[in-house]
Amino acid sequence: MPGSRPARTVRLSAGARPGHDAAVTARVMPWLRITAAYAWRLILVGAVVYGVFTVLGRFQLIAVALFLALIVTSVLRPLADLLDRLLPRPLSVAVALFGSLLLLLSLLALVGNAVASESATLAGEFRGGVQRIELWLQRPPLRLSAGRLSALENQVTNYIDAHRSRLLSSAVTQLGKVVELVTGGALALFASVFFIHSGERLWAWARDQLLPSGARGAWDRAGSTAWRTFAGYTRGIIIVAATNAVLVGIALLVLRVPLALPLTLLEFFAAFVPLVGSPVALGVATVVALAGRGPLTAVAVLALIVVIGQFEGHVLHPLVLSWAVRLHPLVVAVSVIAGSIVGGVIGAVVAVPFVSVAWAVLRALRPAPT
Repeated sequence: MPGSRPARTVRLSAGARPGHDAAVTARVMPWLRITAAYAWRLILVGAVVYGVFTVLGRFQLIAVALFLALIVTSVLRPLADLLDRLLPRPLSVAVALFGSLLLLLSLLALVGNAVASESATLAGEFRGGVQRIELWLQRPPLRLSAGRLSALENQVTNYIDAHRSRLLSSAVTQLGKVVELVTGGALALFASVFFIHSGERLWAWARDQLLPSGARGAWDRAGSTAWRTFAGYTRGIIIVAATNAVLVGIALLVLRVPLALPLTLLEFFAAFVPLVGSPVALGVATVVALAGRGPLTAVAVLALIVVIGQFEGHVLHPLVLSWAVRLHPLVVAVSVIAGSIVGGVIGAVVAVPFVSVAWAVLRALRPAPT
């Protein structure tokens, strides 16, 4: 047209051509697409796990108390259900809970009484044991001179004298930890009463109030699987710990190792940390045996570490825990180490049941193959 601008030809870019996106996608290698798809999902899961552990770290006392309450519930709920056939429900819960607490306190009092009654004899045995250790260190292959040993003793004494105020302040700080421990124990006991009495009603209330109706079926399936796995693991590890403690106690009594009863109790509680706790407790028993009974008894206790470890790993764990926990020993070891890095001793205790429950829930929620 007269006076109009000349027409221009607009060429579509290559990215605007139909089917270009599909062609680009086709040129991406399949393994790279799969890796990218899994990568962002793993990043999301890692962020959620990190957030959960951060929140639990901020409320560590409450988390530990509730964890202890779940342990108590998994152990005492069957007893309360059994007593429920004869007694009213509140009374059966009270008998199961406070009867078990009285039994535990009686056991601790028995251990304390045994240590107090043998304190004078143990002091003499340990003084003689320290002298025997010094003579052993002066012999081959170490050949430490008496002057060197005296210098080490003086260094320890001087360190204690120089840092006495710091050690005293640390002891005062530990008193605060004791207060937290008592508070956490009271909260765990309080929560255990409600979990044992009406835990299923608490679960149903949380499910109905927090979740839409379409997700309640999967929630129930995951919850029942998690509780069955956790309760099975807790009962199984108690059986393993009790068996280890009985075997260790008998062996220590036969070998006449000092403090046999407290060391047996230490072995029981240490067995709650799989693969690591029992050898550490028996290592303490070896040191006590070396100081109290000499090198031959200490070597016998070292042999006991090997025997108990083999029996626990090849007999007790497969026999007692195989139906509740299906984890490879490498996964257990990595879980314990990772838990200890994140949360110390508490993390090492919590790691294996946490991983076991998570794995069981994933398997329960996985769609069945068609």
